Amino acid sequence: MQNKINVGVIFGGKSAEHEVSLQSAKNVVAALDKEKYNPILIGIDKAGRWLNSGKAQLLIEGKNPNLIQSDVVQESETALLPTEEMLGANKIDVAFPILHGTFGEDGTVQGLLKLAGIPFVGASVLGSAVGMDKDVMKRLLRDANIPIANFLVFSNPIAVNFEVVVNELGLPFFVKPCNLGSSVGVFKVHNKIEFDAAIRGAFEYDTKIIIEEDIVGREVECSVLGNENPIVSLPGEVIPTHEFYSYTAKYLDENGALLKIPADLPKEIIKKVRNLAVKTYKVLCCEGMGRVDFFVKNNGEVIVNEINTIPGFTKISMYPKLWQESGISYTELLSKLIQLAVDRFNKEQKLKTTY
Repeated sequence: MQNKINVGVIFGGKSAEHEVSLQSAKNVVAALDKEKYNPILIGIDKAGRWLNSGKAQLLIEGKNPNLIQSDVVQESETALLPTEEMLGANKIDVAFPILHGTFGEDGTVQGLLKLAGIPFVGASVLGSAVGMDKDVMKRLLRDANIPIANFLVFSNPIAVNFEVVVNELGLPFFVKPCNLGSSVGVFKVHNKIEFDAAIRGAFEYDTKIIIEEDIVGREVECSVLGNENPIVSLPGEVIPTHEFYSYTAKYLDENGALLKIPADLPKEIIKKVRNLAVKTYKVLCCEGMGRVDFFVKNNGEVIVNEINTIPGFTKISMYPKLWQESGISYTELLSKLIQLAVDRFNKEQKLKTTY
C-alpha cells in the first residue's frame, strides 16, 4: 500500500478569529480520508507561538465552541518558530492552513510555506493578501467593472467625519476593519453616537478601516474550487435572525441565522451569481478555494460583498455545505483541495530560478 500523505493542519493563530480557526481545524481533521492522509497538528497560540503536535492537540480538544481557549498552552516559556521537524519536507508533504484572519489568511503563512518549499492548500501570497484587504479588494473589483457597494477608506480616526460619511453613503452604514473577517470589529451605524463608538472599535483591530453603504438585499454565498479553471457551487442564502450576520450570529448563537441551501432564486439570478463568483475569484488572483459573498436586491441587481480565501470549515459553515449540495462530500472536497495544492506546487517547481 502506498504511504500516506502527511498533511500539516495549521490552525489557531494570532488573530481575533482564533477560536473560529480551532472549530474549522477540528472538523477538517475529523473529515480527512485517513486511508490516504495522516493529519499532523500544527497549532499557533494567541501569542503567535508555534506548537508541536502534543500542545496543538490541547488547542483543538475544546468541547464547547463558545468557550474554546488557548490558555492551556500559555505556559510555554519560549516562542516556537516553525522548524524542520514541524515543516520540513520529510515531515510534511502538504500544508493545510486553516488560519482565519490576520497572520494566516493574509499571505504571511503562505509566504513562509513558499520559502520552505512546501505545497499548501488555498490561495498563494498575492491572492491571500488581496482577499484579506477589503480596500484593495474592492478597488480591483471596481476596476474590473464588478458591481460593489460604495465605500470610503480611512487610516486616521481624526480624519473620519460623520457628516461627510452620511453625505456620501447615507444612513445606516457599516464600519469595518480592512483586514479581518468573521464580522469581528464590524458595526452597523444609525447615528452619531454609534458612529463614534464604531470608529474607535474598528481601529482597535486594524490601522485602516472601511466604511460601506448599507445594501438592502438577500445575503447569498457561492463556493469556488480550483486553480486555473475553477468550478462554482450552487448558491446558498444566509437569513440572519440578528440585525446583520455578526460574529455572534455566525458562531455563538445556534439560532443566529438560517442557511437555505440551495438559495431559492430565479434561474437567471443563479446564473448571474455563479458567473460573478468565478469572475471575482479570477480578478482577485485566487487559487484552491474561496467563498464569494453577495447581496441580491429585490430588483435583481447582484452586488459582490467580498471573498474569503480561507472560508469557515465548521459543521455549519457555508463553504463545505454548498459543495455537499453540489455533489462533493466534505471528505472528497478536502482531497480535491490537497490535490490542487500539489498540482500548483509541481507546476511552480518547473520554473527556472537561475539565469
